[in-house]
Amino acid sequence: MTFMEALQNHQQICDELYELAQEENRFLQQHQRPAAPALLDRKRGLLARLDAALSALRGVSPKDARAPQALGALDRARSRILQILQLDRENEQLLTRFSLGAGSARPAAAAHPGLLQIYSKL
Repeated sequence: MTFMEALQNHQQICDELYELAQEENRFLQQHQRPAAPALLDRKRGLLARLDAALSALRGVSPKDARAPQALGALDRARSRILQILQLDRENEQLLTRFSLGAGSARPAAAAHPGLLQIYSKL
């Protein structure tokens, strides 16, 4: 496998990860709960493919990475990775907000009237 083939494969997987992160983001915003296990299984599968693609990139000659065509492809891959990281961070924040909000959704217990009289004597 050439460097450009390995890089194109890596770019394709990154694009799929970005689409999946967008799908997860839409789900979180609409349903305000964690995504279904099927989505998480898809994410695990893509991450396994990403590991294989990274291994393939490490196995090719680094001298090919200096070609102008390769530099442009590397910049696009870096840009996509940053987009994935930013969207994943937003998804984590949504998950945290919804998990914390679920516990506080219960209404507060009504205060006993006798307890409130303590404040009237101050």
